[in-house]
Amino acid sequence: MDRRSILKNAGIAGVLAVGAAPAVHAQPVVRWRIASSFPKSLDTIYGSAEVFARAVKEMSGGKFEVSVHAAGELMPAFGVVDGVQNGTVEAAHTAPYYFFGKNEAFAIGGAIPFGMNSRQLTAWMVDGNGQKLMREFYAKYNIVNFLGGNTGAQMGGWFRKEVKSPADIKGLKFRVGGFAGRVIERLGGVPQNIPGGEIYQSLEKGTIDAAEWIGPYDDLKLGFNKVAPYYYYPGWWEGSLNLEFYVNQKALAALTPEYRAIVQAATHEAHVVTQGRYDARNPGALKQLVAAKAKVLPFPQSVMDASFKATMELYAELDKSNPEWKKIYADYRNFQRDQILWFRFAESRFDSYMATQKL
Repeated sequence: MDRRSILKNAGIAGVLAVGAAPAVHAQPVVRWRIASSFPKSLDTIYGSAEVFARAVKEMSGGKFEVSVHAAGELMPAFGVVDGVQNGTVEAAHTAPYYFFGKNEAFAIGGAIPFGMNSRQLTAWMVDGNGQKLMREFYAKYNIVNFLGGNTGAQMGGWFRKEVKSPADIKGLKFRVGGFAGRVIERLGGVPQNIPGGEIYQSLEKGTIDAAEWIGPYDDLKLGFNKVAPYYYYPGWWEGSLNLEFYVNQKALAALTPEYRAIVQAATHEAHVVTQGRYDARNPGALKQLVAAKAKVLPFPQSVMDASFKATMELYAELDKSNPEWKKIYADYRNFQRDQILWFRFAESRFDSYMATQKL
């Protein structure tokens, strides 16, 4: 009996027994471009898109290739939503809260003040209603979102002068990412939404008085400690930042089922790798900043309390004015309440104890 007869007449057990494998249909060659909102110099956050691109190429045997383009190469850092929506590029990698000016609900997909930490936010997106609700929202922008990394809890940023009370926020020109600026305004500050690659020059020239980016590893690379001595924590506006891949609906629909599965798997790999890089690299960078005489200080309790109060007032107003915000935020906050309850008994208590021990 020849090989063709075996494949025709044998069951799967018979096929495996003779060492023959069913033919897999050929996959098409696909080329995508990703517009990043970040500069190449930041190997962590920009690198998330590179991890994705590499995984896609490897899993497709080189037939599905994605080129990654830094902010400004194909379009401005804050132009990527329009680029994906209009089909100028197939995909983007960005921080969702950059686009709160289009609709405040964008911010929920990334980071909102006094929001969830990275574990909690990933849980909401993966096993809660987060992915479903955000995809319903993004659909009107012709976007399908995928996880794209998480920075973990961020630092509160670099300041030229000390912050001793809420009064010190008044008149402060503060580069702060996305939605948090709404809260800073309520405290009397002047928020500035400046791309990462332009922050150093603005701080050095005195165009701004303070700036936050992410945390020690990136901040050290950007050299902020050279132009502002006070390094505050925590970044109450970013208990974590969920980065996302935005994919054009038509581009995704045009893929074969196998390629769509590859996109899903590759985004999850990028998500895990990015979080791991930040957690692994931040401690050493913080030590270097302290050795370079950075003054690391906690925000005073009065500043935290005033910020929390202003944030809750803002959310109450948005519930009345933005139905899309209200729908997504209600589910987000209910999920967060349960997460805080659980973490209180497990993670928080364990971490607090370990912080007091000498290892």
